[in-house]
Amino acid sequence: MSQQPPIRSTGSPPPRPDASMSLLNNVMDHSLDEGYAEAAARRDAEEGGLPRTLKAKLGLAAGLVLAAFVVTVGAAQARISAPVVAKEREELISRIDAETATADTLESAVEKLRAEVGERQRAALRAHGGDQGELVALLAGATPVHGPGVQLVVDDAKDAESGGDGPRESSGFSDTGRVRDRDMQRVVNGLWESGAEAIAINGQRLTSLSAIRAAGDAILVDNRPLVPPYTVLAVGDGKKLSTAFQDSADGQYLHALQENFGIRTSISDQEEVRLPAAPSLIVRTAEPKAADVGKGNGQGAANTGKGTS
Repeated sequence: MSQQPPIRSTGSPPPRPDASMSLLNNVMDHSLDEGYAEAAARRDAEEGGLPRTLKAKLGLAAGLVLAAFVVTVGAAQARISAPVVAKEREELISRIDAETATADTLESAVEKLRAEVGERQRAALRAHGGDQGELVALLAGATPVHGPGVQLVVDDAKDAESGGDGPRESSGFSDTGRVRDRDMQRVVNGLWESGAEAIAINGQRLTSLSAIRAAGDAILVDNRPLVPPYTVLAVGDGKKLSTAFQDSADGQYLHALQENFGIRTSISDQEEVRLPAAPSLIVRTAEPKAADVGKGNGQGAANTGKGTS
């Protein structure tokens, strides 16, 4: 009788490496509770989809119609008002151009009258000034002059925003590379003290009553704005005038501005410079001239030897 082979029992499978971490595996596989997950899915479906009820659909349609109506009305109003706005703009531009032309005409008339008044004052100086008429007119800046002199050019620094401590020691202005009104005042006063007989800045003749002021960043000479570079012409002995000015305190001040702030300056002797007459003269005082007893004409004249500019 044959013998059956023995039946071998199959062993159980080997345990999982993470069998001891069943709780952690459950947390990882089911991070969100099923109830919460179902509620979140239901809420997303309700919010993300189109309205299902008839009332919600009608409300959505009414909102869309209202928005389309507002956009249409706005576009129509803009189209209607566009020609009106364009017409008003053209009218405003026309008015500005007309007023500008009127202002230019008035300014030209004022300049013409000012020149006429100045010419008559200069004629009065020549007619009634006697032997001193020409000298008074020259000192008052009433006549153009020419002769040897110097040319001094003062300009802002290339980097006009640079700052620092320097000789100005100003509290009202920032120390920058811009030429200030007080700088030009010192330049002009230094030239007068150095022996200049007549001075002009950018073609603007200076007199004893001339004022150099500031209006913002602009420099005004007798209320006329000047722009850099500032060309100063002075009549006098060129070499002596140039040397005396550069050695003076005001010349050293200008040199310090050049060193500390980069202000550009240049001075040169000129064989001949030409200065125009002052735009107008202001008679401060007038006295009747004593009557000539010998001739008995009893005529009087204004004494313009004083108080002219």
